[in-house]
Parts: sequence; C-alpha cells; structure tokens
Amino acid sequence: MSWPMIPPDPDTPPCGPPVPVDGGWVVTRYADVVAVLTDPRYVVPVAPGGPPGTLAWLRGTVSRFSAPDRHPGRRALGVAALRDLDPDELRDAAARLTTRTLDRLHAERTSDRGGDGEAAGRVEVMGALARRVPLEVLAARLGLADPAAAVPAVTAVAAAYHPGADPAAVAHAERAVATLLAMSPPVPAEAAANRIGLLVQAADATAGLIVAAVRHGLATPAALGTAHLLAEVLRLDPPVRATRRVATGATRLAGREIGPDATLLLRFDAANRDPAVHPDPDRFHPAGPDQAGHAAGEAGHLALAGRSVRALTFGAGPRGCPGERHALALAAGVVEVLRARCRPAGTPVRHAPHPTLRVPTSLEVMFR
Repeated sequence: MSWPMIPPDPDTPPCGPPVPVDGGWVVTRYADVVAVLTDPRYVVPVAPGGPPGTLAWLRGTVSRFSAPDRHPGRRALGVAALRDLDPDELRDAAARLTTRTLDRLHAERTSDRGGDGEAAGRVEVMGALARRVPLEVLAARLGLADPAAAVPAVTAVAAAYHPGADPAAVAHAERAVATLLAMSPPVPAEAAANRIGLLVQAADATAGLIVAAVRHGLATPAALGTAHLLAEVLRLDPPVRATRRVATGATRLAGREIGPDATLLLRFDAANRDPAVHPDPDRFHPAGPDQAGHAAGEAGHLALAGRSVRALTFGAGPRGCPGERHALALAAGVVEVLRARCRPAGTPVRHAPHPTLRVPTSLEVMFR
C-alpha cells in the first residue's frame, strides 16, 4: 500500500548543525543528539530536592534528575522494581482492562440512549483508557495498595513534575505525593520515590504514545503489527519531543564550540526525521526496511520492532529509560484492542502546551 505523509508539528525545527539560542544550543541531527546522550560530559539539570515527602523531595530523589554520582544507585532501584515485571504479562493485562472498559462503556452508552444515536458509539480515548489503563496495571505490579486510586494521584504529580508549573498544580501534586507514599509498599524512602518516579515518567509519555498510535493507526491494515506501528509513531509523533543536558566543561559538538555550563535542548522530534537516517523522513512507513542501521551507534535497538535505527523518545546511553520495554508493552495492549474494536471518529486532536512533551488533551473514536 501507499503509506501517507505525516508532516512535522509546526514548531519542530529542521535538522541541521547545532544552533545557538538564548545562550544555549538546540541540537536537531540524529547523530548529534545520540552523541550528547552518550557523552558523560553532558549531564541532566539536577533537581535541588526538598523536605521529605514533598514534590521537591521526589524530584530530587528520583534517578531522572539526579547528579552523575547519585544516578547509578538510584537507577538501580528503578531497574530492580521492574526486574520481575514481564512485558508480555503487562501487555495482556492492559488488553484485558481495555476490553473490560470498552465493554462497560458500550453497555452504558447503549442503555442510556436505547442503542440509538452516534454519541452512544463514541469513546474518548485519553481519559477513559490512555491515562488510566497503563498506570493502573503498572501500579498494581509495583505493589501500590490501591492501583485505581493511584491513577489520579500520579497524573497530578506528572502535571507539576517539570519546572514552571503553576502554584495550584504544585499544591495538588504535593498532596498526591503524600497519597502515593501512603499507598507504596514498605520499602526505604529512596526506593519508594523511584517507584513513584517510574509511574510519573510513564504517565504522560505512555498516554501520548497510545493516543498518537490510535490517531495514526486505526486506519492501517490489520496485518501491520502493533509493534511496528508504535515504532513509527514514536518516530513521527513522539510524546517526548525534547530533553535537556548541561555541558560540564568546554566541548565541541559537530564543529561547534560548546561552552561550560551551556544548556543543550535535544530535539527528538527533529532528530527522528533526520534525512541522513531516514531518506523519506515524513513518510509513515512502519513496515519499511532498515535504511541506515550503521547510524544508530550506541543508541541501541527499538524493543519490540527490531529496527536498527530507533526513535529517540526513550533516550540513549546511561540515562536511557529503564522502562522502555514495559511502556511499549502497556501501550501495545491498549492499542491492539482499540485497533480491533474501534474506528476513527474524524474529530481533531489538540495538544496541551508543554516545552518538551506532546500530550493530546483528547481523542474520540467510534465503536465498530
């Protein structure tokens, strides 16, 4: 079949050499982004921390925002929490919960409207499934006492997790951190923080991936594997558009002199469309052959799909997301059921404003 074109979001910069912006640098080429992610001279902005049990404490304790000397130990806590979670079981559990949710919604809508009317057949994917199912399944397997109640708490923390959140969101998140700690199994505080961090990291990104996959994938042939669909959606419509690093000293990147303490904004959305890696970068082609496996370098391989050149949404190097396989499995469980039972509703998709994430606010589909 002829695969469609998916143009970049209007604010996605073109690929090119690093560009100086506001005293820092914007990095857009695939090879340059991988070089920064895998070079220990570039570090994440460190969160300062705060009193125990607060949002600042959580941000200052999770591996995501930890200094290089603290990161390995804290990352090991997250890896240990995920070690016994089987991605296949996560996918199956997500599929079962999605099926039960769709069955319930269909029964409610049909009963309320006597089976008539288009509205009875509509499902709002973001709120009913994408934000709820992965978190509820993952929270249960991480040992939280009330997985369903954990979902709104994790969502509240995610809304204020990055700097710049408004005071009301921060206050809501503070209460949510306390709720999640009370639900957590009896482990040391640092281990509890990193369990919660796994859930928070999964919240917006996994929901965004599910909605993007549904948006682009409901009309694709049933023979297309969901793993390949997710891989191409991660490339063309990534839920994580960018991440930041800070240079610890003077460095050179792609012929540019990077000064000490310079901030680098790594644009995954641009790097994923680098024509040096993807000769037809805007073409949605999930079943396409590997076109430039040699360029992947240390970025590794995309789990589930077997591509040598991977989308960069999950990062690379020592800071790469430890829950990549689990997040993809959870997303696959939801998306597979929606592909089998639903069709596009033709409604537009809008995204919440965010400097580094691309998270839809809603997406409606129709029961078949």
